Amino acid sequence: MPRLINSPTRIHAHGEPPKVIEEYIGRVNSQTAEVSVARMVSPSGWSEPGQTPEFAEYTLVLRGSLRVETRGETFDVAAGQAIITDAGEWIRYSSPGVEGAEYVAVCLPAFSPTTVHRDE
Repeated sequence: MPRLINSPTRIHAHGEPPKVIEEYIGRVNSQTAEVSVARMVSPSGWSEPGQTPEFAEYTLVLRGSLRVETRGETFDVAAGQAIITDAGEWIRYSSPGVEGAEYVAVCLPAFSPTTVHRDE
């Protein structure tokens, strides 16, 4: 049966300066463990600690540019582009460009603070 999601839940974000996370589908807003869908808005200069998540992440950049670092490569993902990161791979996200970034992140299974495994 379809379920209408009337609005997202704002989630506390890691990294500095603070970014906005609005979860539409996921463990918090819709009690969905299979997948999460969130809109992110990160300001210029935002970065977060590296992580080795237990979930794959599919990211579509809507505005600005998102930097995605792995152990072997760094990608600057521009508006209109997307990137896929695999579960178990170390990654770090940031938005060093002057525009910051607005993007949609889809995680399979859904994002969880206990399965993201952020660096200390």
